[in-house]
Amino acid sequence: MPTVTSADGTAIGYESTGAGPALVLVDGAMCYRAAGPMRPLAALLREHFTVVTYDRRGRGESGDTPPFDPQREVEDLQAVVGAAGGSARVSTMSSGGAVGLAAAAQGSGITALAVYEPPFVGPDPAYSARLAELLAAGRRGDAVALFMGKVGMPAEAIAGFRASPAFATLEAIAPTLAYDDAALAPGRVRPEVAASVVVPAVVIAGGASPAWLCDAARETAAALPWATFEVLDGQTHDVDPAALAPLLIKLLG
Repeated sequence: MPTVTSADGTAIGYESTGAGPALVLVDGAMCYRAAGPMRPLAALLREHFTVVTYDRRGRGESGDTPPFDPQREVEDLQAVVGAAGGSARVSTMSSGGAVGLAAAAQGSGITALAVYEPPFVGPDPAYSARLAELLAAGRRGDAVALFMGKVGMPAEAIAGFRASPAFATLEAIAPTLAYDDAALAPGRVRPEVAASVVVPAVVIAGGASPAWLCDAARETAAALPWATFEVLDGQTHDVDPAALAPLLIKLLG
């Protein structure tokens, strides 16, 4: 797979498929190209766009260079947009929305932005402190379990998942949970970021998602000067790529 070099020298793995205007997809927490919705989504979009997917730093085939700062992920996205030709539409999932919004606020060659359910739900200092403690102690599995509990997974389901072979994949990228937490820490899109996003934007919520996620998406849209708000009927935070793709084609095509 090709890589692009970010501003701090970190290699970021990416791939592209299809033909048409460039569209970069940005994953949420615990996802990367080989484990998440973006490759299936790219396959549904490739007839309309040149779709670029990449592994956020610390995941998959991308490297990582400490110390971390949220700006590093902005620079990673900027580098991927550069590799896509210097300008691109961008579509994000979940916490990836914080990265996309911050990058769009800095220009970054982003020409339009779609944000699916950015989980701006208020700061949670207790979670942040416990996550940092677990990661510092090397307790990656416990850090993943903490995150799963935070997003509403029942304790029995977490215990069952920890016993499965797939859990090791999440443990490997557990340190990136701190990156997502840092990007979302303010609990909402920062006013100075929102005011600087001057490209067309759409914020999307799933019609079957919890009210707090829908509210977060609606409030994010209201904060952006050039944004609209859309509801994708019947969908949850774990959105079906087959349901999302037609809306992205309509909104970004």
